[in-house]
Amino acid sequence: MTAHPQHAQFKTPITGQKAVNLALQGGGAHGAFTWGVLDRLLEEDQLIIEGITATSAGSINAVVLAYGLAVGGREGAKHALALFWRRMSALMTSGIVQPSMLDKLSGNFGLDYSPGYHFINMLCQFLSPYQLNPFNLNPLKDLIEEIVDFDCVRKQKAVKLFLCATNVRKCKVEVFHGKELTADHVLASSCLQFLMHAVEIAGERYWDGGFIGNPPLFPLIYECEARDIVLVQVTPTERSDCPVSANSILGRMQEVSVNSSLMREMRAVAFVNKLIDQGRMTGGKQILVHVIEAEDAIGELPNSSRLNGGWDFLLHLYDIGRRRSEHWLASNRSRLGVESSVDLQTKYL
Repeated sequence: MTAHPQHAQFKTPITGQKAVNLALQGGGAHGAFTWGVLDRLLEEDQLIIEGITATSAGSINAVVLAYGLAVGGREGAKHALALFWRRMSALMTSGIVQPSMLDKLSGNFGLDYSPGYHFINMLCQFLSPYQLNPFNLNPLKDLIEEIVDFDCVRKQKAVKLFLCATNVRKCKVEVFHGKELTADHVLASSCLQFLMHAVEIAGERYWDGGFIGNPPLFPLIYECEARDIVLVQVTPTERSDCPVSANSILGRMQEVSVNSSLMREMRAVAFVNKLIDQGRMTGGKQILVHVIEAEDAIGELPNSSRLNGGWDFLLHLYDIGRRRSEHWLASNRSRLGVESSVDLQTKYL
């Protein structure tokens, strides 16, 4: 993992501060957990975010954060994130996919008894988004463009951005860089293929980046100076039992699929780090990996909760994110720049 020419350009501005890179997973409404994590990290004055690689809901969080930093510093970023998720909740709760009384009584934030949720699922079995939405109306795009000034995002230098999407035709990962970003690039990274038209950019069409990078780590390794990568992991890699119902099987299939590329990259990082430790590779860049995760909390939720935009649910995830971030900081501040705080061999190999 050799240095990229950009590395020499990055300077930590104040002695004592530590620079990190963030890797933000997707997960629909579960991205509110990442909002909570970011909200707490932004309060850490000694922590500088150099770069962010992100997919799907992670990409939305990343772009909103970068815009907020550009126009109002850390407080501006906290405000922009809170505004986006509040408005996102209002948007999601204005549709037909709402929790039923039985869902509310269950207390698990799912939509398993929601008539609207099952109606949409049934339609998607027989009709594509091109048939259901021939004019390609997308309220999410309208909301993102209302919240974020992309001209400002493209010009900002507060943080390097790398958004991941899947090239439908080529089956390849596409990483969009901060200086080129528009709302379409964010939508491409978060395009749910059964609910949205594939997003066309420069003659290519894109689906959600989670298929092929959730998120990709290589942009942080090759295009950033900081060695520390903090992965905000939303999608569970481990489950305590084997799924047996149709919905749980489909949900686990999705989790395995979107985590597969991350697992491979983590194995590669562990392998190269080992070669460097053994002195068998010179001139390489050892990567220090940290994880702030919600595996246990998310693992208790039904897969349908990804589409639950209820404000109480989003605040529930936000609160968990803040607490997990606080705990991670208390335990691992001193390890930044020194060593990984996660055992890659145990977790990913």
